[in-house]
Amino acid sequence: MSHERNLRYLNTNRIVYRRLPITDKPTEETDLYMYYVEGTYQCYELFRSTAKITTYKSLKWHLLVLWYLNPQLDQDEFLRLAQVIVHKPNGFVTFNVGEKLLDKIVYEVSMLDLDEPPKNRLRKVIFKPFTRATKEEKLRIVGKLIGRSIKVCPDDIYEVMFDLHDMGKKITIGRIAGLLDCSSRTIHRNMCVQLKREKELLNKQL
Repeated sequence: MSHERNLRYLNTNRIVYRRLPITDKPTEETDLYMYYVEGTYQCYELFRSTAKITTYKSLKWHLLVLWYLNPQLDQDEFLRLAQVIVHKPNGFVTFNVGEKLLDKIVYEVSMLDLDEPPKNRLRKVIFKPFTRATKEEKLRIVGKLIGRSIKVCPDDIYEVMFDLHDMGKKITIGRIAGLLDCSSRTIHRNMCVQLKREKELLNKQL
């Protein structure tokens, strides 16, 4: 399956789809990465992973983040952006979205309060833009840093899952446990139903 996305419209129109934390300060910072021992919810990196949008809920969240990061857009401009995202050949989504449904989603998103940041997953390791580290090197760094934690949480598992997927490797409990330096039992215990479903979806996209 092709993972290529057509980002031309976003880049040409200077649409912001990635933003580093604004007020949260990293616990540790190097030329390659920023590490937040307690994690941060302020990092938005849409389309960082090769994983595509596979559900209406995920589509709505992506559009909300785009609306939040680009408050200068008017209603018509936001609708046009949404149309680009749901146009299947552009490589963002895996399913077809009807015109009426898209209009409904865009309206609901545009009515939400932009003063409230969209719900976001916790990130502990954020690599700086344009770093030359390979995916394998990044994965080792993530495993090393997160592995310092006494307790492995679902967000740690989620982050490693996406990194494995980006490397084109099948996501397995054993690989996750090895990277986080914990037992397979610990991973099983901390994998909720949503994570298990995400694991299956990501593996299907390989």
